[in-house]
Amino acid sequence: MKLIKSIIVAAGLLAVSTPAIGQDRSYKPGTVWESSYIDVLPGQFENYMDYLATTWKKIQEMGKREGAVVDYHVLSTNNPRQGEPDLILIVEYKDYRTTAQQEALSDKVNAMLAQDERKADAASAARGQMRELLGSRQYQELKLK
Repeated sequence: MKLIKSIIVAAGLLAVSTPAIGQDRSYKPGTVWESSYIDVLPGQFENYMDYLATTWKKIQEMGKREGAVVDYHVLSTNNPRQGEPDLILIVEYKDYRTTAQQEALSDKVNAMLAQDERKADAASAARGQMRELLGSRQYQELKLK
């Protein structure tokens, strides 16, 4: 019994003397940013920009209405060197999404575009004639206190 009381007292002292998790940080986690690096194939720039200005933009706007997307941007690389992207697509998300959230949003996008997963895959393959995806990265903003 004495041992149990000692453990309880020690735990209490530790809780009082230890700051809460996150209080000692000089930042707090912010939004999540995803960037996609696009090499537009020769003669396809206007076609790909048409896709971005229509379908891609509709998808991002739906994400904003659903509360998942905070903002989005299309950046053009000035004088890209070999191996560098022509465009960088950036989407800022409110937070990381669970698999269930990703699937729910994907289902809504497919319904909006009147397509199923097979048609979505075919549309993605068709965009392969306009561009090559060089890769993507995900970042999380760290907001300084």
